[in-house]
Amino acid sequence: MHLTRTVAVMQLLELAIAEDLPQGDVTSEAIFGPHDTASARVLAKSDLVVCGLPLLPWILEHFEGPVTVRPHVNDGDFCHAGRIIAELSGSVLTLLGAERTCLNFLQHLSGIATFSRGLAERTAGSLRVVDTRKTLPGWRHLQKYAVAVGGCGNHRFNLSSGVLIKDNHIDACGSITEAISRVRGAVPHGLKIEVEVRDEDEADEAVNAGAEILLLDNMNPETIRRICTRHRGRASFEISGGVNGTNLDDYLGLGADLLSMGALTHSVKAVDISMKIQVNR
Repeated sequence: MHLTRTVAVMQLLELAIAEDLPQGDVTSEAIFGPHDTASARVLAKSDLVVCGLPLLPWILEHFEGPVTVRPHVNDGDFCHAGRIIAELSGSVLTLLGAERTCLNFLQHLSGIATFSRGLAERTAGSLRVVDTRKTLPGWRHLQKYAVAVGGCGNHRFNLSSGVLIKDNHIDACGSITEAISRVRGAVPHGLKIEVEVRDEDEADEAVNAGAEILLLDNMNPETIRRICTRHRGRASFEISGGVNGTNLDDYLGLGADLLSMGALTHSVKAVDISMKIQVNR
């Protein structure tokens, strides 16, 4: 997944800038003039996987004074604490005005990428960890990009990009078989049908009705193993719910293909990154 300059991303950057500088930076503008210059270093304050560097010039271009960005690393690189991530030089008013916005994006996205890298390494050779739609409003493209940068995978981007028949759909239709029948007659042929199942009986019904992917919801490891063994070759399997850092190992090697985790995006802690600015005299 590549970070592209989409309308949604640019609108989010503009919102963040407007939120922080509705009438300018009153402190910096009182101290410095439009011709004052400075240099800055963006530093990793903890071990982390970098993510969000392409956003820096997109943020800085919204300010009057020009600033040049020279990255020392690339998105996806692991950095030890103390490593210089990037150097910036140019207008001191731009650097001071954009500092917090730049750091907010870098810290949040690098936090996701760092957490994602840890999960990807821990589950390598067993299954693939993927994200969910549990993202911050407006941030989905960036958060899913950070997940991919870290090494985990992206699940469907939105409700338009994939079929997932969930418990509410099934309960409203009356059965898994009926829900699958309605979907198969309405959606494009190329879309695979994924069905959320809550027990072994529902798994059997879903496979017999033509489900191609089973979402195994909040099941214990032994139940997952039995379902994967029974239906291997007829469907692929996604584990969801009830898995965390403490019990993750219990869910490896059961025969599942994917593990979806909302925690990849909805509750990751930001990493510590700083920007040290030196005014040119």
